[in-house]
Amino acid sequence: MTGRIWWRIDWRGAAVPIGFLVIAQLAALNGDLQSDNLAAPSDVAVACWHAIIDGTLFRRTLETLASALGGLALGGSIGLFSGILFGLFQTVDRLMNVTVEAVRPIPSAAVIPVFLLIFGFGFPMEVLIVAFSVTWTMLILTRAAVAGIETRLLEVSRALGFGFGARVYKIILPAALPRIFVAFRLTVAIALIVAVTVEVAANPQGLGYTIMLAEQTLRPDLMFAVLAWIGLIGWALNAVLLWTQRRLFGMAAIDEPAP
Repeated sequence: MTGRIWWRIDWRGAAVPIGFLVIAQLAALNGDLQSDNLAAPSDVAVACWHAIIDGTLFRRTLETLASALGGLALGGSIGLFSGILFGLFQTVDRLMNVTVEAVRPIPSAAVIPVFLLIFGFGFPMEVLIVAFSVTWTMLILTRAAVAGIETRLLEVSRALGFGFGARVYKIILPAALPRIFVAFRLTVAIALIVAVTVEVAANPQGLGYTIMLAEQTLRPDLMFAVLAWIGLIGWALNAVLLWTQRRLFGMAAIDEPAP
């Protein structure tokens, strides 16, 4: 088992998108595509290259990632600590159950006007909306992970006289960490999705705003280029996190499919 490579990218999965792009390119060439709404894959690739060369794509990417990661750090921390608390203390869980289940279904897009009214345009507003969105996934999955810990481990921690902090650090986190990391992977994707959504709907920065500008200036080639770029970012983030998960947890992550 030593030396086995856990992270392998199965490039056969690229056959479907590549095939789609080939068909789209052939259809564009044969149909002499002239449209303000569509663009040939070759035109999309050229627009993406120009956006990379002039630095626009990287600058907007950094803006989106800064908001997504900032919100992930804030909301993920709140969800993590709340999930541990709810998982350990059933009284707290029952007390907060109605509140969590009432607030959790509110879509992130629905709170954009509220946060915009309070904080205005800019980085803080976007970060807080992302944090609001990722908190619930981290909370629910962390609560389930903590609640699923063997009760004997908790009994041992109490027998050893561990306080709450020592119990969390030495017993709960090591036992629940594989499942918590899966929750973290999910929240990373949610953070990126919500950040782009906020930029499309309200905040004049980042990749989402670039998509809106491309649509308003009748640049479908740039619009599709940014969409494809966002997809690549999401795929790369998941691949890195999946590799990290397998390096950290080994056999505990063997049932996860390769990216």
